[in-house]
Amino acid sequence: MTAFTYRKRVLHAEHVPLPAIAEAVGTPTYVYSSAALRSHFRAVTESFGEHPHLVCYSVKANSTLAVLRLLAEEGSGFDIVSGGELARVKAAGGAPNKTVFAGVGKTAEEMAAALAAGVLFFNVESPEELELLDAVGRAQGRRAPFAIRVNPNVDARTHRYIATGLKTSKFGVPFEEAVGLYSRARKMKGLEAVGLDCHIGSQITLTSPFKAALTKVGGLYQELKAQGHGLRYLDVGGGLGITYTEEKPPSTAEYARTILAAVGATGATLVFEPGRSVVGNAGVLLTRVLFRKKTPARQFVVVDAGMNDLMRPALYDAHHGLQPLVQRRGKAVDVDVVGPVCESTDVLARQRPLVLPRQGELYAFMSAGAYGMSMASTYNSRPRPAEVMVDGSAWRVVRERERVEDLWRGESP
Repeated sequence: MTAFTYRKRVLHAEHVPLPAIAEAVGTPTYVYSSAALRSHFRAVTESFGEHPHLVCYSVKANSTLAVLRLLAEEGSGFDIVSGGELARVKAAGGAPNKTVFAGVGKTAEEMAAALAAGVLFFNVESPEELELLDAVGRAQGRRAPFAIRVNPNVDARTHRYIATGLKTSKFGVPFEEAVGLYSRARKMKGLEAVGLDCHIGSQITLTSPFKAALTKVGGLYQELKAQGHGLRYLDVGGGLGITYTEEKPPSTAEYARTILAAVGATGATLVFEPGRSVVGNAGVLLTRVLFRKKTPARQFVVVDAGMNDLMRPALYDAHHGLQPLVQRRGKAVDVDVVGPVCESTDVLARQRPLVLPRQGELYAFMSAGAYGMSMASTYNSRPRPAEVMVDGSAWRVVRERERVEDLWRGESP
């Protein structure tokens, strides 16, 4: 759904005018639509109908407690990649027994805490991790439930930094080694094989990579079952893209048809790990114009949001739409919208045609709900933004803006 629309030339989040939030809370501030979050989550889970499945929202996309609480209330499970994310899930009221622990670098302490909490299973990504998980399980006198993440060497046809299913990737184990690892695990008393996992990347806008990868993985799942492994879950990962500019990703219904055609006959309970497709277009970042600056080569607009607030343009050269909170008529000029961070990469929008912004005007970076606040930092000793949740005509601050004093909490001069 589209939660951010203009009414009488003023940009709204659901029924709330965004300038009212900016004036009350200040900028930069992230704003999320609860209606969009619910709609996007329900679209995923309902697309799979009666087929046994569990949607595990990918916490790394946006780990704000209010977002996690809303999704937990919708019945979501969670996909985590650290002990800190597990703690956030629990603090938000999420269920550990509907939580999958992924990631290539889990520590023994993280494994032990997750096993004691009762996570659904661990996605194991290397032989040495399998051995460590076995030791952790034996130390607790229990069998740690696991799935091995296989790397099918399929090109997701996305940005190279977010492709995870190629043989050059750090993620997963080579497809050809999986059978041997499951056989080894049978002899380990601290392990229980419950599933198989595959995740090939993020911001995928075609169904063909999903089909290619999961056709291979579905065959492997059936082979392992035939060998007597008691698998129940087939984790197909996430990665469904969203529209930032002109992308045309598959609908959730088309995505579901592709997945079910590839692996529906395995009989497995399917586990999905959507992140961006749930939160990406459910959030915006509000910012205020500080200065205009013209050089012989460029027209710059300096805003109070920087790369520490929204890392994706600097990290991936990612595009975020930029909309004025109050529309104004006039001739558009090409401008570079830059932040105050002392780095040349602090360019949030390059050569955008805008009616030349005035000092003090408010803008929104669109499609900023995923990998926005979760990647935010305090670089240049800049406090992180506030966060707001909108629900119909109501809104509330769900994370207060950091204070300068928070920047050195825990330090000693």
